[in-house]
Amino acid sequence: MAVTSIFPTTPAPPQALPRQDTAREMARIAISLCGEGRGHATRICTLIERLIERHEILVFTLDDALGLLTRRFAGDRRVEIREIPGIVFQYTGGRLDVLRSIRKGLDYQARTLGPLVDRLMSELEAFGADLAITDFEPGLPRAAKRLGIPLISVDHQHFLLAYDLSCLPWSLRLQAWLMSNAVWMYVSEPTDTVISAFFRPPLRRGWEHATQVGPLVRREIRQQQPTDQGFILSYLRRHTPFETIAALVDCGMPVKVYGLGHRQSVGDVSFHAIDEKSFVEDLASCHAVISAAGNQLIGESLFLGKPMLVLPERAHAEQLMNSHFLKDMGCGSFSLLETVDEKVVRDFLDQLDRFRPALEQVQGQLDGTDRVVEVIDHRLAGRVSDAA
Repeated sequence: MAVTSIFPTTPAPPQALPRQDTAREMARIAISLCGEGRGHATRICTLIERLIERHEILVFTLDDALGLLTRRFAGDRRVEIREIPGIVFQYTGGRLDVLRSIRKGLDYQARTLGPLVDRLMSELEAFGADLAITDFEPGLPRAAKRLGIPLISVDHQHFLLAYDLSCLPWSLRLQAWLMSNAVWMYVSEPTDTVISAFFRPPLRRGWEHATQVGPLVRREIRQQQPTDQGFILSYLRRHTPFETIAALVDCGMPVKVYGLGHRQSVGDVSFHAIDEKSFVEDLASCHAVISAAGNQLIGESLFLGKPMLVLPERAHAEQLMNSHFLKDMGCGSFSLLETVDEKVVRDFLDQLDRFRPALEQVQGQLDGTDRVVEVIDHRLAGRVSDAA
């Protein structure tokens, strides 16, 4: 399969209206995001870091994202973070349970979403929100629509709706179609749609209005100078089976594992509690990355020029799609999390040179943060004009 271009030239944003005085430039922006994993939280942290230079921010989230954002912005009066109920993936026996996840989602839709929207409407009015931004969270879009507040969708999942996925295997195209219905239900009719992805196939007909950007690369990553200190960095989800760890033990290099918490080392595999500073430094100085197949971490690894072996879960279609695009770009390879073994890991490490030419083309080139800020500034300028 072939992706037409990794990152073609992006059209210039619509011409912004003339800037108003400084007092009117400051806005109150409400942001909601999915709490699952760290990708959504990392993306929104990066965006908030840019927005708080000029705006007041109110964030609604849960679970993993709640903890990460609370730690990151502790004591910063420009950002307020509030917990909301939401949906997270359900696991049974250490494996993603699709049917159970669907049932939980339907129960959330029936019992929780309505009261949440009512609550958010009240809190948005009290906050005086000028703009709403969501990263794949369903409550804020509904509340913003009822109040007439412009909504910008900034997420990865909209690629399922907007991207031409004809390059993927037919089974994944079918799953993409099924999943796209959930994306539409989560975030319907945003004022602006921004899709953040490390890959960029053509847009489908009817989606020409969508803005394609790269991953939002956090400041700490952009400031790193990549080196190679001869170890493997691994980020794994908490339900990773022990067999995956066993595949890393005898790979011939030290391995630093994040995501499973601190525990006793196994051979040359050491386990580290999540610490943003240490993780970023290790990502910049590792020899290669073996990790879960989330869009955000793949994007940051490619930004630093690191070859990747990604390990999608068999039932996690989005991660499988990410994996196919990574392989097609020539920047890495993949193996199912449930079947990866020592041979797969060693074969990957023995063939890293074949990824270097493609990595050189994307290293330092993928950050989409500036483009997202341009979209936000344009939407806020339009709202100021309408109110004048």
